Amino acid sequence: MKPRYSIRARLLLGAALVLVAFMAGAGFALERAHADSVRDQHFSRLQGTVYLLLARAELDDSGALVMPPSLSEPRLSLPQSGLYASISNPKRQQQWTSPSAVGVHPPFVRDGIAPGEWRYATLPGSPRGYLAVSYAVNWATGASSAPLVLSVLEDRREYDREVAVFARTLWTWLGGAAVLLLVAQLLLLQWAAGPLARVVAQVRRIEAGEQERIEGRYPAEIQPLADNLNTLIRQERERQVRYKEALSFLAHSLKTPLAVLRNALAEPRQLPDTVREQVARMDDIVQHQLGRARAGGATRFAPPVLLPTVLDRVRDALRKVYADKGLAIATDCAPDLTWRIDEGDLFEILGNVMDNAAKWARTRVSARAWREGGRLHLRVEDDGPGFSDTESVRQIHVRGDERVPGHGVGLAVVDDLVASHHGELKLSRGPLGGALVEIVLPAA
Repeated sequence: MKPRYSIRARLLLGAALVLVAFMAGAGFALERAHADSVRDQHFSRLQGTVYLLLARAELDDSGALVMPPSLSEPRLSLPQSGLYASISNPKRQQQWTSPSAVGVHPPFVRDGIAPGEWRYATLPGSPRGYLAVSYAVNWATGASSAPLVLSVLEDRREYDREVAVFARTLWTWLGGAAVLLLVAQLLLLQWAAGPLARVVAQVRRIEAGEQERIEGRYPAEIQPLADNLNTLIRQERERQVRYKEALSFLAHSLKTPLAVLRNALAEPRQLPDTVREQVARMDDIVQHQLGRARAGGATRFAPPVLLPTVLDRVRDALRKVYADKGLAIATDCAPDLTWRIDEGDLFEILGNVMDNAAKWARTRVSARAWREGGRLHLRVEDDGPGFSDTESVRQIHVRGDERVPGHGVGLAVVDDLVASHHGELKLSRGPLGGALVEIVLPAA
């Protein structure tokens, strides 16, 4: 199934969502902070107007409120200017309103305020409501005194206009910044994903047969991927080569036994012995070539194998196979020793080497495994007659009749397996007096 979204689309979509959420949150916060600041400024100006009214208000001898015909704030003298003032004298049932309130009925606050109390409010009204500041005071002039309630209102139109202009400017710039950031994010993603696109292009060229491996250097996050892909490609090609060689060697090796069987048809008396001998020979050849084809080769992707478990299983199996010989088969390995290798290859190596040792041993077989200098060391020895010709045993690659009689094809298979893991195989005479097989495998 084709993926619904590419990595680039996912990253861009995620970045866009985060950016939009951040811009929206920041925009709303800034818009609210500016609106509060503008409202506080308007309230501060209205409070200043209240102080202006207090400075011009007077009481006559009877306690009646007396206001001058004009004030220093021109908007209070201009009808329907948007700024309105009122002074209420509840004691005398007196109400003064500024000339600007002619033809308008602002909702002035006339009572309900304790002396010395300031009240800031947003009041409803036509068309958009008002910003209002009210103040109550016990006013005294000479021998006269009266409780006064001063109320100053301002039409919200100016306040709403300032807030709207700021909001429009804010969202325009935030939107433009968001678009620029998204474009920059897209360009950055395209630049950052460039190495991946190069890897994909090279893999396609490898599939088309135009090149054999991924070439070039890549960023630290991608270089291991390129190296692992090259390792997989190399291992797959090595495996294909082994399959082809095994088939070729098998076809060539079987020619001689088949020719012997064909010639034996002319001699009926010797036919059973000849058939038995050549069938065993062909079986050895097939086993040898199958072992070569099965060789997994060095791989960094194999899971760690616990060496003591493999050694013990091979030892227990050999004790049952060679129970009539009463062999003492000893293994020596750290209980936590592990190694990255195909488990089948390890069983093939240890099984063949230890089986060959048990086959020729008189009384004792010893197997040891240990790690040293980043390499795995395997050592198997017996107290048998040893190797008569170490080179012939390990150089069986084509004809089954080129091996040393009695040693089978096991060591030749081991030699191929060790070589596929880029290791070393040494055959010599050991301290027990018999054969000594030493195998060293490097880390994958």
